[in-house]
Amino acid sequence: MPLFDALERARNAGLDLVEVAPNAVPPVCRILDYGKFKYEQSKKEREARKHQHNVALREIRMKAKIDDHDIDFKTRTAGKLLKEGDKVKVTVMFRGRENAHPEIGRALLDRVYAQVKDFCLVEKPPGLEGRFMTMILAPGTPKAAREPSRPAAAVGE
Repeated sequence: MPLFDALERARNAGLDLVEVAPNAVPPVCRILDYGKFKYEQSKKEREARKHQHNVALREIRMKAKIDDHDIDFKTRTAGKLLKEGDKVKVTVMFRGRENAHPEIGRALLDRVYAQVKDFCLVEKPPGLEGRFMTMILAPGTPKAAREPSRPAAAVGE
């Protein structure tokens, strides 16, 4: 319909003529109350923001010489954070001569992962960065490993 007729209809109804799809050929317009439309749109955005969860990166630090109970305690903390939906950066700090034995830190990170692997994924595997060995765990369930397929036995053997 011509622009003049559309504007006339909108004025008669006491509403506004709003262009909905300007890139369409021909452009699409609607007759509606623009103030109410903007209010409803902002209301939907507020509601969507209310339900979203920001994923934070939380850090658990430990040293290479750590006792079993302390490992269990820190692992439980990491599990709680993962269940809340946050990513967890597990860091092992090396001091002095400890830096010569990165296998101790890797074993420690593997032990932590073994305890929380049911409800997390390894986003970044263990890696040495200076005097820190870090691993990043993300919430989620690991994909079930597929069993290797066996070749079918030949018929007649």
